[in-house]
Amino acid sequence: MVSWANSEANGTGLDLHLDLGQTVAPGRRGSRGSRDQLIRALRDAVRSGRLPAGTMLPPSRSLATDLGLARNTVAESYAELVAEGWLAARQGAGTWVVGAHPEPTITAPRGRPPTPIHNLMPGSGNVAAFPRQAWLASARRALTNAPTEALRIGDSRGRPELRAAVAAYLARARGVRTSPESIVICAGTRHAVELLSKVFAPNTIAVEAYGLFLFRDAISEAGAGTVPIRIDAHGAVVADLENTSAAAVLLTPAHHFPHGVPLHPTRRTQALDWAKRTKNYVLEDDYDGEFRYDRQPIGSMQGLDPDRVVYLGSVSKSLSPVLRLGWMVLPDSLIDPVLAAAGGQQFYVNAIDQLTMADFIESGHYDKHIRRMRNSYRHRRDALTAKLADLDVEISGLSAGLHALIRLPDGTEHEAIRRAADAGIALSGLALLRHPDATAETPHQDGVVVSFGTPADHEFNAALDALHDVLAAVSR
Repeated sequence: MVSWANSEANGTGLDLHLDLGQTVAPGRRGSRGSRDQLIRALRDAVRSGRLPAGTMLPPSRSLATDLGLARNTVAESYAELVAEGWLAARQGAGTWVVGAHPEPTITAPRGRPPTPIHNLMPGSGNVAAFPRQAWLASARRALTNAPTEALRIGDSRGRPELRAAVAAYLARARGVRTSPESIVICAGTRHAVELLSKVFAPNTIAVEAYGLFLFRDAISEAGAGTVPIRIDAHGAVVADLENTSAAAVLLTPAHHFPHGVPLHPTRRTQALDWAKRTKNYVLEDDYDGEFRYDRQPIGSMQGLDPDRVVYLGSVSKSLSPVLRLGWMVLPDSLIDPVLAAAGGQQFYVNAIDQLTMADFIESGHYDKHIRRMRNSYRHRRDALTAKLADLDVEISGLSAGLHALIRLPDGTEHEAIRRAADAGIALSGLALLRHPDATAETPHQDGVVVSFGTPADHEFNAALDALHDVLAAVSR
């Protein structure tokens, strides 16, 4: 019997849903069976959180009327649960929930992985440093000044204010040659790869043999295939493209993920020559191009050939991945196909965030934040190398970006990942990033990819200590 105790009738102002199981036979509504059912239903409601601590319960007379039970049955049920500690009661104050008894076992919420003690997983910067006040000021200005039409679905490429701000920023900071008309706003780089893959499907897209598996998954889900090209000390071996039928190649030329090396200038030229000769495209993922430390800035490949290079950027590393805000700089030949793949409307990124980001860039706060974080990450990188200096490990990719590749002795990667998990450390193994079709010419390398950008400031030193202990045990 499932019943509702009506809030108006019982005087508590709350509806109360109780599952009393099977309907009690006529004539037995005051029986012990009914009382046991009511007690069980109340316990379940408290235990599950449907009746949280402090919730006032209906008077026994009202609940008895609503459920069709004898008043004594309800009163006895309340009294037993008060004795057990589930409820509390006071003359003139009524009866209320105290709280659930501890469960014998504790399980993590469904669908949510355990939260690591030390998060060194690549994927974001230090989101604790998000410039909240500056962002809030930009949001206020943006919303105050927003035209009414900004609150409707508009240009499928995105808000013109943001496209203009991004075009100016990329030209100044990354050497991109573009105009607002060639920019399409998207929900991050993975979304951009997904849309481009729909355009190129069912053809294949060449990818670096070591790279982010999320992009490989996005390409496959969009109906295109992937083919790996090798990686060495100079970045992607673009000569491998000659042996493929790929319609495009996805590269991380400014700072390879995960090896951390820039694409050699000669190979940049080779990749552009291949794209021009075959009428194919280079997809340039500039995921952390703003963060460089010991070298001169490396400009975008797109600036060398805007007709054959698609530039991909986002705020996932510079601000926060949860903003789901990125951009594509497209050759004219791809603008309409990409918009068609997106459904012909801009509904992936809300207009208020776009207007806020436009103001954030134009006000100078974005550049200010980048400079501040660049300095912070440089100090973190130095702290990481100093911490691991006494270990027999090789660290690479430190001249730019937010992550480091730590190479390990052969056969120790699995042990390092296991020990890290036991210590509550989240990081990525190199094996996870290797393309499943990589050939023997791209041998497996043991190592872990560590983000020195992810932890908050107050967590950083403890994370380094824990990482040192794990790597010390493995490297021995």
